[in-house]
Amino acid sequence: MPQREPQEKLQVILRHAAQVFCEKGYEGASIRDISRASGVSLAGLYHYIKSKQELLYLIQIHTFKTIVARLEKSLARVTNPVEKLRILVHNHLDYFLQHPVEMKVLAHEDEALEGTFRKEVLEVKRRYVEIALEIFEEMRKAGAVRRLNPRVAVLSLFGMMNWTYTWHRAAADPQADALAETIAGMFLHGVMNGHGDARPKSARPVAARLRNRRARADNL
Repeated sequence: MPQREPQEKLQVILRHAAQVFCEKGYEGASIRDISRASGVSLAGLYHYIKSKQELLYLIQIHTFKTIVARLEKSLARVTNPVEKLRILVHNHLDYFLQHPVEMKVLAHEDEALEGTFRKEVLEVKRRYVEIALEIFEEMRKAGAVRRLNPRVAVLSLFGMMNWTYTWHRAAADPQADALAETIAGMFLHGVMNGHGDARPKSARPVAARLRNRRARADNL
């Protein structure tokens, strides 16, 4: 059997498990429900996982590790802290708009994990928050933000992003690029100190640059 086949099968199981947890809640779901949804027998499921707890753990740890790895890769060559903040927002929303079921499970089943599973997921989540706090501190050192409690500011930003699944409709609402620009803009306008945009001009929205050009033309 090819080495990657078990991993592919496990990913199928996790996708169906996330859907069942999303629909029934962790407490209301059973391994039998997941067996029926995935088409994998109970014996087959227990070949891949030992418990319902492990299923929830695998869904959460995979999601958070993927988000953090993507973010760290995207930030590797970026130096401007405001642009880093925008990248963080886009990375978060882009992933979750593609995985709305997992997003709901993470939001609603945050307290369901126990023991070592909970500890391992919390470690990855703490790393994610630390990255955001580091970016906010860089913005503060650059003089770009007002004197605010960094933890309150950062967790408020995550709150804005994490609950988009409750209202976002793909047919009617902006997709990742435009949505990230809107949410990042709302956050930045609340925390920035009014001394201007710390991003390089080339990174500012096109509409803003056009408005500035028209304003200069009107003053000629």
